[in-house]
Amino acid sequence: MSDRYVLISTDSHAGPTAETYREYVDPRYRGTFDEAARQAEALSKYTDEREKFLSEWNSEIGGHGGMKGAYDPAVRNQEMDHDGVAAEVIFPDADAAGIGGVSATPFTAGLGSTGADDPELTLAGAWAHNRWLAEFCQHSPERRAGVAIVPMHDAAKAVELIDWAAGHNLRGGIMIPTKWVGLPSYNDPVYDPVWSAAAEAGLPVHTHSGVGPDAKDYGYTPGLIAIYATEAYWWAARPLWCLILGGVFERHPNLKYVLAENGAWWVPDIIERMDSKWDGDHATRKFGPAVFRSGLTMRPSEYVNRGVFYAASVMGPTEIERRYQIGLDNLMWGSDYPHPEGTWPHTREWLTERFSRVPQEETRRILGLTAAQLYHFDLKALEPHVERVGPTVADIHGADLHGAGA
Repeated sequence: MSDRYVLISTDSHAGPTAETYREYVDPRYRGTFDEAARQAEALSKYTDEREKFLSEWNSEIGGHGGMKGAYDPAVRNQEMDHDGVAAEVIFPDADAAGIGGVSATPFTAGLGSTGADDPELTLAGAWAHNRWLAEFCQHSPERRAGVAIVPMHDAAKAVELIDWAAGHNLRGGIMIPTKWVGLPSYNDPVYDPVWSAAAEAGLPVHTHSGVGPDAKDYGYTPGLIAIYATEAYWWAARPLWCLILGGVFERHPNLKYVLAENGAWWVPDIIERMDSKWDGDHATRKFGPAVFRSGLTMRPSEYVNRGVFYAASVMGPTEIERRYQIGLDNLMWGSDYPHPEGTWPHTREWLTERFSRVPQEETRRILGLTAAQLYHFDLKALEPHVERVGPTVADIHGADLHGAGA
């Protein structure tokens, strides 16, 4: 085994400028796109504190090509090399609060999408991004696994997008909205054709952290941003128990589901709670355990272990400490490139801080080997990149390898 780690980021982002996106939007919707761009420009006003942050962030990344790596594959490869990243799974919305002119996905079809969005425009935005992403991933294809956006307003149209993604080598899988709002929840059998299509194509289904409580539900009261930040994980996690307890994994045993950029600190507790209900603990007496076993032939944790993964991104000490309860074969790292809350351009330092005392075999699985298997990365094709830029065992664990058993 090489002395270097195969580093695969399972949470990275890409997207071009608004001018480039416009070229990929169906001509029927370009007028609407232009108006949305004008409105976004008019609303792009920042507080003094925000301006200070943007100035500091732009200064920090200025020597690293700025935000050009969000859409320029040559710059992106340079930044991946800088951080030691051999390959990546690419989500939409590289936009980092207006930094560097990068645009959000057209018609809010990306991370901010919900079932409440206009179905026609959301679909148009998804197609525009997916077309652009498929072309982007043709550059250094061995290093890129693009994730296609798939709105869920119409199951038949979702299946069409899945088939298109599979045929255009977007092997990172699909991303569905985290919140369904007025649509049926994801345990509803109306979506079974979508899960079947994804499982048959071997494309993992993702939800990605991003949406949270609506401002209109809370009002613009003190603490709104703090409330949003606290609750955001719950909205991204909610599809998990709907899919598990709704029998989706029972009906589609080959389905793979990934929760991205949502940490994994919360996982052991909710899985234990679902299992205890399935087992029939004291709190289920008034319902009876049959209610919690309806449509399920296995304990919830067994479905999770078989088909659920966590692209936990910049995982904190809690994920490291609870990695056995979370599942060593289910936990994956990500840099969140190029977002400010990610590790770029200091990934190597972050890895040393987080993984210096994690055994080498476990580190290899979390940092890349699980992702390589799930997303079908060719390790042989990645080998030249790994040997050229990958972090060494000594880089992460130190020369004396404190606590990092082989």
